[in-house]
Amino acid sequence: MPKSIYVLNGPNLNMLGTREPDIYGRATLVDVEKLCRAEAKQHKFDVEFRQSNHEGDLVDWLQEARAKKAAGIVINPGAFTHTSLAVLDAIIASELPTIEVHISNIHAREEFRQKSLISKVAKAVICGFGIDGYRLAISGLASLVNAKSK
Repeated sequence: MPKSIYVLNGPNLNMLGTREPDIYGRATLVDVEKLCRAEAKQHKFDVEFRQSNHEGDLVDWLQEARAKKAAGIVINPGAFTHTSLAVLDAIIASELPTIEVHISNIHAREEFRQKSLISKVAKAVICGFGIDGYRLAISGLASLVNAKSK
């Protein structure tokens, strides 16, 4: 049975394709999910793909990933990147390899967007590649998981 990875998306990512397309592009969250499922399949992973505008949902899903012994997590926390100690603590508590993803290059944006609480505990951070960053994150996570199992 393939191992699962959790791909979690925070607030406003449900608006991809229509929200600030000059920054985030025209791809939708459905497009992101298709890309993630295709990449995960290449690495023999199942995907739990979810999005919420509510911080507690992300915390619950991070705890679920731990309980279900997921292989790892890919997370785009959206604005919670900069504000959520709850999401940070849930990632730490999950004890799972976590890759932080951002569609835009957060380091080239407003000063408040350049600070990430999540980066401090993520195994890697990918930003600025558009939605292709998710594919890169899944590929990188697969490398981490496979290296750990050897």
